[in-house]
Amino acid sequence: MKDNLVLIGMMGCGKSTVGGLLAKHLHMAFVDTDQRIEQAAGCTILELFDRQGEDVFRNWEKQISEELAEEHGLVIACGGGLPLRADCITPLRRNGIVVFLDRDGADIYDHVDMENRPLGQVSRKEFLDRWQKRLPVYHDCADYRVVSRATPEETARDVLNALNREKSPCGS
Repeated sequence: MKDNLVLIGMMGCGKSTVGGLLAKHLHMAFVDTDQRIEQAAGCTILELFDRQGEDVFRNWEKQISEELAEEHGLVIACGGGLPLRADCITPLRRNGIVVFLDRDGADIYDHVDMENRPLGQVSRKEFLDRWQKRLPVYHDCADYRVVSRATPEETARDVLNALNREKSPCGS
């Protein structure tokens, strides 16, 4: 059995909120990769992008992914772009069940505050193009796909149901 639960999906799909709920329910620790990067780098993700660029941020993601892959009993909310690099997602997959929280890109863009998200400060078309390009990667990386629901609580329940179906004998 894998020790961690890894949540992937587009920025704004609810990974951090749902992850916190899942961690409480599963009695596990919650870690957000972006928060871990901010702690390690000593600045916000937005500042890191502005000062040092996306490549430096992606290198931080790789380092944090490798560190988290060595820990146990975690619910990990990954940054939206983390699965795009095999060297970031592969370590997490070794010791984690990966769940793709699938939320419609237009719904994210129209209803989530993108102001403090470095890659969220783009036009609607650019955002939806990025979302569309990432979908196949998310699908390929995931052990489970759960559609984000109306509330984080409903989405968390759906994740738990998916995980419980895995544990049921003969898929019952």
